[in-house]
Amino acid sequence: MATSRFVRYLESRKNITGSACGVVGLALTFAGVAGPYWPVVVAGLYGAGALIAPPERPDPPAFPDPSAQLDEVRADLGTLRAYLAGVDLPPAVAARLGELTDLLTALLDPGWTTELLAHDPEGVHTLSRTVRRDLPEAVDAFVRTRWWARLSPGAEAPERHLERQLGLLREDAERLAAGLRETEARRQESVTRYLEDRGGPAGGGLSA
Repeated sequence: MATSRFVRYLESRKNITGSACGVVGLALTFAGVAGPYWPVVVAGLYGAGALIAPPERPDPPAFPDPSAQLDEVRADLGTLRAYLAGVDLPPAVAARLGELTDLLTALLDPGWTTELLAHDPEGVHTLSRTVRRDLPEAVDAFVRTRWWARLSPGAEAPERHLERQLGLLREDAERLAAGLRETEARRQESVTRYLEDRGGPAGGGLSA
């Protein structure tokens, strides 16, 4: 609307800079420098200020940071676990699924793990993809295929595919956990090197 555009212009850098230059023009007028042409001087200085003002820069979009994304994935994992609890699975598959969801829960538990993940966007993406797409799709495909398999005796058992899929997803999660563990190990080694470079004693014991 015209009113909102006018308000935005009043708050713009062009208007603020132009107004500041116009004030200079008024000061020159009161000092007797501008003479009878003071309106032209004030308007000219305002226009010049508006022209030299830096252009307006729109604020970049505020996307959620990795910590906020992890909170959302953690909540989605709770929703996923509630869905999985209602799926009838063979005991062996249910055991594999439980191991995977326990590992995902441990990775998403608030604490030092999520602090590390907050600096690992690729790790956050891996967890998000597993929780929101890969795991529910694998289980849903199993449920659908199992229904059709009942109409086709002798067909390959659908749980074999699901077991393989769960194994691959667990490998992804274990690689992520191993990477986080390696990050902490490097941090520990850097502390050791710092203490050694500082000239501290190599051993931590105290003499009697």
